[in-house]
Amino acid sequence: MTPRESAQAEAERTFDAFIYWTKRVTMCSIFFLLVVVVGCNSGVETGKGKTGSGYNGEQYSPMNLNIKDKK
Repeated sequence: MTPRESAQAEAERTFDAFIYWTKRVTMCSIFFLLVVVVGCNSGVETGKGKTGSGYNGEQYSPMNLNIKDKK
């Protein structure tokens, strides 16, 4: 085998290994991110009639900005 053929074979082997591990790491990363997104979204309640941290529109109403507390 000539040095050129040997180098070509080694380059192809290395490239195949690189592609293999790149696919593996990418798939694991996607799986991990999906688990995190689904896990963090569990228990979030939205919509009418649900409990949880609701938005109080009166508290942040612009008409309440000029009212001063009387003590």
